[in-house]
Amino acid sequence: MTTAHLSDKWQITVPLSIRKALGLKQRAKVEIELRDNEAVLRPVRSVREVRGIFHEAAKNKPANWETVRTETEKMIAEEAANEGR
Repeated sequence: MTTAHLSDKWQITVPLSIRKALGLKQRAKVEIELRDNEAVLRPVRSVREVRGIFHEAAKNKPANWETVRTETEKMIAEEAANEGR
């Protein structure tokens, strides 16, 4: 477990180990959700980052757009289900 401190202005510095694990860069956007009296921090990916994910996938495999669509729908459904927890 990693500990962080609130500043006088209610700001928090995300520790390096957490930033690395979440792939956070300076000025990144994050979501903070209150869940069962805990704060959950999640990175918000920009359209540019998501586009990069598809570009990488396309380099490695021939495009089967039906598979891409199905996998994308699965990922979105899983993310939506996790938000309800």
